[in-house]
Amino acid sequence: TKSGFVKSRHLDDKAGVAVLYSALLKLKEQKINPEYDTYYFISNNEEVGHGARAGYPEDTAEFLAVDMGAVGKGQTSKEDNVAICIKDSSGPYSYELTMRLKDIAIKNNINYAMDIFPHYGSDASAAISAGLNAKHALIGPGIDASHAMERTHIKGIEESARLLYHYIAGD
Repeated sequence: TKSGFVKSRHLDDKAGVAVLYSALLKLKEQKINPEYDTYYFISNNEEVGHGARAGYPEDTAEFLAVDMGAVGKGQTSKEDNVAICIKDSSGPYSYELTMRLKDIAIKNNINYAMDIFPHYGSDASAAISAGLNAKHALIGPGIDASHAMERTHIKGIEESARLLYHYIAGD
């Protein structure tokens, strides 16, 4: 919309791909080569607990899922920020990685919210339940009305991309 809102079905997947692509473009533009091997996986089965269960490199040390932050009553996520998930229905995310993401957001003036999603699962939690032994975390733009006509804001997508960029760049 003219006010910056984006409305569509399946925005968790669509906005997530936009976040991934935006961060990649900036890394290329800035000529930054990540210190660590970085892999992008795109799935559409996280809602049923499959997603990243299908595979990940054996030497994965950190797994950062880019999905969505649930907006609504009792949530701190908003459409115009990046949500950093502390815990979802599978349990807590890696404290060390989650706090590092928070520190990156603070250091780079990124609009963020720490949140808990009790009725939610991500590719990161699916990978952990499949046996991945790695630090895991979850970020994404705030999205209202999950699994309906969803709504987010371009600023939430941008803030999520900025956080992902700075994370990969090692800031």
